[in-house]
Amino acid sequence: MKRFVLKVGSHVVTENGNMADERMMALVAMIAKLKALGHEVILVSSGAVAAGYTKLPLDRSVVANKQALAAIGQPFLMQMYQEKFDTFGIICSQVLLIADDFDSRSRTAYAKAAIDKLLQYGVVPIVNENDVTATEELVFGDNDRLSAHVACYFDAHLLAILSDIDAYYDKDPNSHSDAKPLAVVTHIKDEELRAGSTAHNMFATGGIVTKLQSADFMMRYGKEMLLASGFDLSDAESFLVEGVQTGGTLFRSV
Repeated sequence: MKRFVLKVGSHVVTENGNMADERMMALVAMIAKLKALGHEVILVSSGAVAAGYTKLPLDRSVVANKQALAAIGQPFLMQMYQEKFDTFGIICSQVLLIADDFDSRSRTAYAKAAIDKLLQYGVVPIVNENDVTATEELVFGDNDRLSAHVACYFDAHLLAILSDIDAYYDKDPNSHSDAKPLAVVTHIKDEELRAGSTAHNMFATGGIVTKLQSADFMMRYGKEMLLASGFDLSDAESFLVEGVQTGGTLFRSV
């Protein structure tokens, strides 16, 4: 039995201003396969603000509006997940965290105890940053880094970030037609970790840089991270379910 953390971004769970129902269903179906094999799965899902926006299109550049959208969207997002997990007879749960929860040993221990208990009873914890109450000083700012902390501190074997970025390339694929995906990466240069954000979606807060930072965090703890497409889950499913890497990038320490 292995414990996996799967992270999906806003761009994966939304499409053209609506929730991406089919992609969410495909994700839940893959999680059901992993659970049928005896694995434990923690899902870190963005999308609360985007979900809220489908109900009330406020200007998200205003912090108070973004918090309001998160408050509106979080229960809507959870409802969509609950309906899909019900199809497979799986119970899911909501776990909202902030960065400060990992700065305190006692808070981290309490959070881990809750996660462990949920997994013990076959429940899928769905983790998100608490955008409604998180302050600027205590915010992760994106769920890539949050998912890396969840994976490391909650004893996961592997983190899989499923994104609109399907792999890490030897050069920017948006600028170079000959860019090639890297199957395995064991070292990330400092300048790559400090580069500016490259998020492509109006609701996204990360990009390749936050994914590299998450991979670096995982490798420093001796753990692995898979970066693969969240639009087409075939590479992720091949690796997670069958143990065969057909695409994406695996980050691991030497």
